[in-house]
Amino acid sequence: MNKPEILKKGNFERWRLIMFFGAIGLVFGFYIFRLYLLQIVEGEDYQAQAEENRITEVNEPTRRGVIYDRNDFVLARNVASYNVVITPADLPVNEGDIQGIYRKLSALIDIPVNQGDLEDETTVRTFKECDNELGISEIVFIGDTNAPYSPIRIKCDVDKEVALEIEERSSDWPGVGIEVDSVRDYPTGELTAEIIGFLGPIPEILEEDYKAKGFVPNRDKVGYAGVEFTLQDILGGTNGKRVVEEDVAGQELRDLEPPIDPIPGNNVRLTIDTRLQSAAKEALVAEMDFWNTYFNEIRSSNGVVIAINPKTGEILSLVSYPSYENNRMARFIPAYYYEQLTRDQNRPLFNHAISAEHPPGSVYKMAAAIGALNEGVVTATQKLECPEVGKITINQKFSPNDPGTPRDYVCWQETGHGMVDFQHGVAYSCDVYFYKITGGFEDEVPEGLGVWRLSEYARALGYGRETGIELPGEASGLVPDPNWKRVNVGENWATGDTYIAAMGQGYVLSTPLQVLVSFSVLANDGKYMKPTLVHDVLDAEGNIVEPFEPELVWDITKDPVITVYDERNFPTEEKRVVEPWVVEQAKAGMRLTITGGTGEGTFEGFEIQTAGKTGTAEYCDNVAQSKNLCSPGNWPTHSWYVGYAPYDDPEIAVVAFVYNGGEGASVAAPIVRQVMEAYFELKAIDSTPGGS
Repeated sequence: MNKPEILKKGNFERWRLIMFFGAIGLVFGFYIFRLYLLQIVEGEDYQAQAEENRITEVNEPTRRGVIYDRNDFVLARNVASYNVVITPADLPVNEGDIQGIYRKLSALIDIPVNQGDLEDETTVRTFKECDNELGISEIVFIGDTNAPYSPIRIKCDVDKEVALEIEERSSDWPGVGIEVDSVRDYPTGELTAEIIGFLGPIPEILEEDYKAKGFVPNRDKVGYAGVEFTLQDILGGTNGKRVVEEDVAGQELRDLEPPIDPIPGNNVRLTIDTRLQSAAKEALVAEMDFWNTYFNEIRSSNGVVIAINPKTGEILSLVSYPSYENNRMARFIPAYYYEQLTRDQNRPLFNHAISAEHPPGSVYKMAAAIGALNEGVVTATQKLECPEVGKITINQKFSPNDPGTPRDYVCWQETGHGMVDFQHGVAYSCDVYFYKITGGFEDEVPEGLGVWRLSEYARALGYGRETGIELPGEASGLVPDPNWKRVNVGENWATGDTYIAAMGQGYVLSTPLQVLVSFSVLANDGKYMKPTLVHDVLDAEGNIVEPFEPELVWDITKDPVITVYDERNFPTEEKRVVEPWVVEQAKAGMRLTITGGTGEGTFEGFEIQTAGKTGTAEYCDNVAQSKNLCSPGNWPTHSWYVGYAPYDDPEIAVVAFVYNGGEGASVAAPIVRQVMEAYFELKAIDSTPGGS
């Protein structure tokens, strides 16, 4: 039977043949289409993915810059830290040999061979090198699973002796090694912690920002406080980069591009003199301890001392007490220690020198003093009476149509000061004198300076604004006026608010640094120099790349910074300066404070001519309220003193503040004297050949 006959009889139907070849065609068509799609249409994408799997960028850590004081004493540096690491791929093949190595290593570094459950997904997901509760076997298993050719840290920061012993056994312990890491060390520790700060891991919220700068989260550390934080861009440097080829196990095969070396961070020389910093902190603590012992109770437990060169703005010392030990934060931030610091009511992590806002008390009177003279409210020789009863009575009003209520305003000296001129008003810190020149009083002073003009002169001296010092968390203080009170308190400005503001009380708030700046302006003949902690910036070889240049903010005797107000107390477009003779009168008053005023006893016998101002500021904050200290008419007081020397050519100005310290002349002034004595002693030593 021939073939056509077979087909004719239906033994093999044509449509089956067509279906068969059609199916084969579809299969081949599908694979041809997929090949076209993969190699032509999406070829570049897959090529890129393959290259990405093959090519890896290795980020090489840089070296952080060193911080020195003005005499090149090291305040922050990098020291070696030794980490024990294991490279899983380099371990012996025999499991018995591996376990033998683990047992010997365990005895040396006090990490168990086996501990923890790897079947617990949470344990694996939250695993962090050097910060977990797993044993050596479990840690190596995780490392072997992720990247067998990459060293995984078993224990961090081991003693150098342990590291050397492991290195000596490297031939017997294949796969076990020592990684040398760099950690921050602070030789002066707590003495300068409020200035230097400390480092910490990159915060999660800032990861993307730091990644864009080439930093690696969970490895690189950045500044968390002090100049370590504010000078991060200067100190941090730039990480290096290598582009390498890896195999599927993560083993590096070769460099594909010339490596980019890390750029070390620049070094910074600060304006601080560590020796003066030590003397200032010792003086502050000793004075507080003396008075706490004298009263047989803890009256004062925090305070501030700051010293500045008025002519340049260089901060010579900055003490915020209590502080903390930043070396305890060098490798990691201990949770228990951090919690201890945050629970301390004296807030050691809080920089009281720049962030604490307190009523400045009588040191604020200098704003009213220069304002009253400059505006012609009184003359320098005009005498005002501080009566024997030590008080005056004014009519307290909240609006022009308010009939008012009589209210007494008392002087700190209950028997009064008699007839007082400008310089003696400053020297005696006579409250009644300043009440009258600021708020006015009957026919004796028909029109006082007033709150609006008082605010202008206070701001001209640096109150109510941040100074811009290179420390985080600076507060701006508060120079109140009627608008502020109406918005924030919901009341009209009262007559008495002006009288109280002149005393640096009521709503007035200032940081210790602002108080110091205000006196530096006067000591420097009206020139406001920006406070700074940075003397110069140096490269890794010690060459100066950014030399120190004092920055003049303004000169109140040349730059019109005082807004002129009309008779209705509305600001005008006109501005005025402070006359130089007004500044001279203010300085003379502060000099008289030492020779015949409230600071005379403290500075008796001081060989160098100095000038200054005492301050005793009433307060009633949450701490005082919790201790029931806010008795009507008998509030607790902070202690202030600001002084500068030499009087005719000032080199140093110092402010001392003691929380709940009492009288400024008794508590704060002796601290300033001790700091000044230390300064001039150190100056004499440094000027002597061979001195140090």
